[in-house]
Order: sequence, then structure tokens, then C-alpha cells
Amino acid sequence: MGEKSRSRGWCGWIIVLIVLAVVVAAVVLTIKKKSKHSNEAAPVPGPPGAPVKKYGDALQIALQFFDVQKSGKLVDNKITWRGDSALKDGSEENLDLSKGMYDAGDHMKFGFPLAYTATILSWAILEYGDQMDTVKQLEPAKDKLKWITDYLINAHPSANVLYVQVGDPESDHKCWERPEAMTENRPLTQVNTSSPGTDVAAETAAAMASASLVFKKIDSKYSSTLLTHAKQLFTFADKYRGSYSESIPDVQTYYNSTGYGDELLWAASWLYHATKDQTYLQYVSEQNGKSYAKWGSPTWFSWDNKLAGTQVLLSRIILFDTKGLTDSIQSGLQMYKTTAEAVMCGLLPDSPTATTSRTDNGLIWVSQWNSLQHPVASAFLAALYSDYMLTTRTAHLSCGADSFSPADLRKFARSQADYVLGSNPLGMSFLVGYGDKYPQYVHHRGASIPADAKTGCTDGFKWLTSTKPNPNVAIGGLVGGPFQNETYIDSRNNSMQGEPTTYNSAVIVGLLSSLVTTSSAVQSFY
Repeated sequence: MGEKSRSRGWCGWIIVLIVLAVVVAAVVLTIKKKSKHSNEAAPVPGPPGAPVKKYGDALQIALQFFDVQKSGKLVDNKITWRGDSALKDGSEENLDLSKGMYDAGDHMKFGFPLAYTATILSWAILEYGDQMDTVKQLEPAKDKLKWITDYLINAHPSANVLYVQVGDPESDHKCWERPEAMTENRPLTQVNTSSPGTDVAAETAAAMASASLVFKKIDSKYSSTLLTHAKQLFTFADKYRGSYSESIPDVQTYYNSTGYGDELLWAASWLYHATKDQTYLQYVSEQNGKSYAKWGSPTWFSWDNKLAGTQVLLSRIILFDTKGLTDSIQSGLQMYKTTAEAVMCGLLPDSPTATTSRTDNGLIWVSQWNSLQHPVASAFLAALYSDYMLTTRTAHLSCGADSFSPADLRKFARSQADYVLGSNPLGMSFLVGYGDKYPQYVHHRGASIPADAKTGCTDGFKWLTSTKPNPNVAIGGLVGGPFQNETYIDSRNNSMQGEPTTYNSAVIVGLLSSLVTTSSAVQSFY
């Protein structure tokens, strides 16, 4: 009897232990499920490692689209079907506005998206110049940037005057001709104290400030000139507030601005990085931050909305070095970082707050017009934030009850790049000139007309309607992209999907540069 009793007791204890083991195992599995990585921070990357060939090749191709788009007297021209053009741009005001770049498949120079192009290209060089250098693309990238900033300097002849457009879009779009053959009048459009353009002036200030950092060590005089213009433009933008879309209603059809607060914050953030003057951080952290930052509300990064970019750029300060910053500034910067994290959580496909704005195969999809702008820009920001986390040994990012590692952000960035380069249902690269299959009927005047053709303004339309593929390759152009159902109509008349732009090229250059190889992020741009 006693022996049986003890035996039943031991059996009871064994059952209890088994139940406890099951409970512990379940808890461990739950924790593992909620934490997508170990709590141990990944090691800080060292100097750039071996490059990934496909991204290096794609970067070399993507940068060439800036050569395709160059205006003015070309130097060391590598695009055989391009020549000098628009040499008299600006002459009616005794300005040399011959440089710069054509916006897309047309021959307009739109200052708002062009300045954004320069800012993003500068950011890419500052963050990933060493990666670019491993595949010999750093110097070409600087060359493309300077072609734009030379133009922007000349477009700002006095403190409170900025020329924001060359050409009349209505008359320009009535022509289909090579840029070298243009004879039409190309009027100038400006913003000034009576017709303000806070958005375009502040974006141009951001472009000048960021570019000043790129050239700081290689041409200090040029860098100083850029910074002077940046400061003047920011003061002008801030003092004489108003949207250029309201001052110049005609621009609403093409590059309408939905507000200028984001550009003011973006420009001030870049001016802080260029000067280390904390008054710019006070500007973004205090009243202007409260008015314009939309803290806690994730947005899409684009030529029109700079908030997500500003949040990532200012997060860099919180992550890397807050020494000497006041509590008030740090508090404001923390709000930007928190919102940047919300942006990242929205991008990660396994996050509880993941956006549903995606195609079935995982491409971020927000707009049918130029659909690739948002996924590529988002992926660029994700790559940046991932590298900030790695370099500062920030182990994880919390998204609701789950957490994610820098590797998860980088995986997302790669997925968007790979989709663009051909890992999609069509098996087609959307980067013109990359891979065996890419669009052949790109909506681009110069690419569609044979280099030896003699055409005027209107008789060139026969090339627009031609059923033959483009005779010239608009190499490196990132076309608009697929519809949400992941189809693409390769037609020259399909500008919605088939027109490449300079600002698309800027973000794909940034994204590809981040993926060429791994490297620790620079501690400071200054």
C-alpha cells in the first residue's frame, strides 16, 4: 500500500513536470515568434566588401540616364545619339541656363523635381560613396550632380529670385523632336518676393546644402558657393512663404506642390548637416516641427513629399551623436525617429502594421502614374535606416508586439530592387538597358528619333506613332512601372507607364548604391 502510494506520487510529479515543460516550450516559441531576431546586435560592418555584380552592373547603367538627359554643351559625351542643345537657355535674362537636365521624355527643365534629383543624388553619394567607388561609379555620380548644381547656381542670380522653369510645357508638348533640333521659344519662369515659391526654393536650398558636403573636400570654393546659395534660398523660402503652385498656377498640371512645410524641414535638416549650426535643429524641433512634421503619421517619400526622408535623415543624429544638443532639440528629434520607425514598420511585409499598398508579388504600389517612384524611394530609405542601425549596433526595431532586425529592412530593400531588375511576373527589367528584356518603346523623344533624322516641331510625331522599337536606347532610364495587377503595356504613347524621369533615376541610384556591397555608415557628413 505504501509502495503504491509513493509510486502514484512520483507519477503525479512526472506529469506536473511534463506540463511545465510544455508551457515553457510554448512561451519560448511565442517569444521567438514575436522577436524576428536574436537580442544580440549584429557586428558593425567594416570597409566595403566584394561587390554584388548584378547591383554594380545595374548602378553603372542607371547613372548613364543622367547623360541621356543633359542639356547644354556636352563634355566628354558618351551617348552617341546625343549632342549639344538648348545653348541659349536663359539668354533673355542674360543668364546661362544651358546646363541642367531635361525632366523626362520631353525637353522641359522643371526646377522642383530637378532640385529633388540633386538632393537625392547628393545623399546617395554622401552615404554610399565608398560603395560606388568599389564599382568605379563615384566620379561619374559626382559629374552628374555637378551638371545639375552648376545650373541651379545660375538659376539663383540674386538672394530673392530663383528661376524654376525653362520652357513652356504647353508648347513643348505640342512638339516631338530631338533636343538638338529645338528652335521654339523657351521662356523663363521665376519665383520672387511678390510671387513666392517656398517649396521650390527650400528644395533647391536642400540640394545646394547637401551638394556642398559632397564637394567640401575636393573643391572647397565650389562647396562654399553652394552653401552660400543654400542659406540665401532658405531665408528667402522661410521669409516669403507661399506655394509656387499658387504663385504660378500653370505648374499645377505638371508638378503641383501639395504644401511647403515638408520642404522647409527638409532644407533645414540638410543645412544643419552642412553647417552644424543648431539653430536649424531648433527650427525643425520646435514650432515648425509641430506645424509641419506630422509626427506619428507615416507618409510616402517622393519629389512632392519630403517628410519620410526628413525623418530618416534626422534619425541619423539621434542614432549617431546627440552630444551637445539641448533636451528640447533631442525631444523633437526623437519624434522624427519614432515616425521614421513607423515608416519602416509599414514597409516590412511581416510587420503587424504593414501597408496593404502592394502588388501580389510584394512590390510597394501607391500610384498608377509612375508607380515605381514610391517602392524604390521607400527601399532606399529602408536601406539607409538598416545601415544606421547596423553601424550604431541597434539590435532591433519594434513594430507593435513584434520586432525586426536591420537584416529584415535590407531584405525588403533588396526585394524592391530585384523586382525592378526582373524578378517579377513579366520577367522584365524596368531599368532600360539592364538584362535581356526591358521596354523597347520608351516614351522619350530623343530615343525614339534616329540621330540623323531631320525633323521639326510637328513632323517628328511620325516617330511617336511608329510601330518600330526605339532606334536609340534611353540607357539607365527607370520607366514608370507596372499597374497594380503587374501588367505593363510597352507602347510609346503610354507615358503613364513608359516615361523615365531624372528623379526616378536618383532614387534607383541611391538604392542600388546601398546594395552594391555592405559597409559601415559614415559617422558624419561634415
